Amino acid sequence: MRPRVAWFTPLPPVRSGISAYSVEVLPLLAATFDIDVFVEDASAARVDGCVVWSAHDFLWRHLRHPYEVIVYQVGNAPCHDYMWPYLVRFPGLVVLHDAQLHHARARSLLSRGRRDDYREEFRFNHPEVDPAAAEYVVAGFTGAIYYLWPMLRVVMTAARAVAVHSAPLADDLREEFPETTVLHVRMGVRGPREGRLTDRDQRSPGGSGGGVRFAAFGLMTPEKRLPQVLRALDAIGPYAPHAELVLVGDTVGHYDVASDIADLSLGNRVRLAGRVSDEELDHELASADVALCLRWPSAGETSASWLRCLAAGLPTIITDLVTTTDVPSLDPRNWTVLDGAPCLAPLPPDRAVAISIDILDEDHSLRLAMRRIARDPALRQTLGANARAHWTAHHTLEVMTGDYVRALEYTMDAAPSPARSALPKHLMADGTSLALETLGRMGLAMDDILR
Repeated sequence: MRPRVAWFTPLPPVRSGISAYSVEVLPLLAATFDIDVFVEDASAARVDGCVVWSAHDFLWRHLRHPYEVIVYQVGNAPCHDYMWPYLVRFPGLVVLHDAQLHHARARSLLSRGRRDDYREEFRFNHPEVDPAAAEYVVAGFTGAIYYLWPMLRVVMTAARAVAVHSAPLADDLREEFPETTVLHVRMGVRGPREGRLTDRDQRSPGGSGGGVRFAAFGLMTPEKRLPQVLRALDAIGPYAPHAELVLVGDTVGHYDVASDIADLSLGNRVRLAGRVSDEELDHELASADVALCLRWPSAGETSASWLRCLAAGLPTIITDLVTTTDVPSLDPRNWTVLDGAPCLAPLPPDRAVAISIDILDEDHSLRLAMRRIARDPALRQTLGANARAHWTAHHTLEVMTGDYVRALEYTMDAAPSPARSALPKHLMADGTSLALETLGRMGLAMDDILR
């Protein structure tokens, strides 16, 4: 009999990168495991090879026929809020998509008036910090302050094992939480559809500054460094006068990218493609020459959109983050290779997978990178070939599936952490106290109900 797996995740129609991620990997894992998927609203959610249930159905199904392993896909977004009562009471494999959960957890608790519960979780997550620091968030002072305190200890303590998609991040978490087993599961994405890789060659972009098409994918937010990208595109105009930019993804309420485009008079060089279908996305990937996959501040996430660019054989410009320090990349200030992995000798430039931007020198480095790659077709070709090879070796769906199988098999035999007993009491409450309190207000006792 195949092992039974409970998998908590958002699914489409919920708009989430993790929704799309689960839709891609679950059918492959269903060849090895019997998987029930638990979502917040099961009315429209579907995924091939698995049965989808409301999370409210988990308790009776697990009590009647226990699952060998429970998987929680956890990210820093509201669509994961429903998982919290389960992941602390039914420990399993937590797949941590963000190394920072403060935004979502604070919003979840404080929006329901649970200020004391937030304070207690803050103290547990960050015992080294003056508890009064929580009052900044309670009072509504949000934004960048969240990044100071990632609120991870509850999840790290509750899990049988934690998986992340970045090897350097896994090393950092093992050092910070030595009592928790942290596994590295490489993220995989599908490759472009048949024939799409040839589209770029057929378009024959110009050489020295002619017709080079930059592209950025995902939500159009300032965190994707779009203001910096637009300024850099404007600055390289004298060197690459025909370079253009395509922005593929939804706009957001807190950033008006169209206004920035207009302010720089870039309307004839920037196209807003909006949200596109999977087939249209393949076309945009194939039509681009260079992908801009920047991010700051970062919650430690691994970018699926960046991996899709690698799969499409695109040269990419990325931000130098802890999650990518193991990826050989070029520093545009001197065009030498940055490589966090141990090596006996420096890597030659033709081994680089991407161009990496130091956030402390962002404007300068980004302009250097965009100017050089717009005018250097040989560099674009080398980086594109290396990108495709890196995806093939490390980030296909088959690679991710193999890593998941090993992680699930490990977690089946892993014991819950003894430290779970120290979790904040409200997280472990089973509702008995509330039931007794409600009965008391009605003038009843539990014995009255059980007669």
